[in-house]
Amino acid sequence: MKPDAVKRGIVGEILHRFERSGLKIVGAKLVQADSELAEKHYPNSDEWKSKVGQRTIDDCEKYGIDLMANMGTTDPIEVGAIVKQWNVDFLTSGPVLAVVFEGVNAVERVRALVGETIPVRAAPGTIRGDFSLDSAIAANRRKRTVFNLIHASGSEEEAATEINLWFKENELFSYKRVHEDLYMY
Repeated sequence: MKPDAVKRGIVGEILHRFERSGLKIVGAKLVQADSELAEKHYPNSDEWKSKVGQRTIDDCEKYGIDLMANMGTTDPIEVGAIVKQWNVDFLTSGPVLAVVFEGVNAVERVRALVGETIPVRAAPGTIRGDFSLDSAIAANRRKRTVFNLIHASGSEEEAATEINLWFKENELFSYKRVHEDLYMY
């Protein structure tokens, strides 16, 4: 959970939603990320920067924001690099609650519970749909990332990379929840 979720005092509600869906917490800790950790958290590939940059360009066009005046460039990779720095700045702006969940289809389940990255696109009933107060237009006009409460890995490979980045092996736990024994044959 990103600094905005921690600072708003809604981490309990968010954790509750994940647990209620059947996901099991196997690692959790409050962390103040430094720049090095935050830089590693976000990919540095031109492919990632181009994808993120193009989404930002599209949002600027959609909302009538002068891209050149706002970003200083129209190149998607350069825009993506700027957005990455905004993300790093935000991730280091306060404590985050790093959490690892385990369960059937955990990555897909988490993504479904979290909702779309841009809060206005997140469906009611999702975490971002219910709790996010920000928008792409507000973020772009203020030259910062979108405050969207939470990060969710996009694939099992991404999850493995991020778990290794944020957690030591001895900070992850294997255990059975009470109900797991009920379903064993």
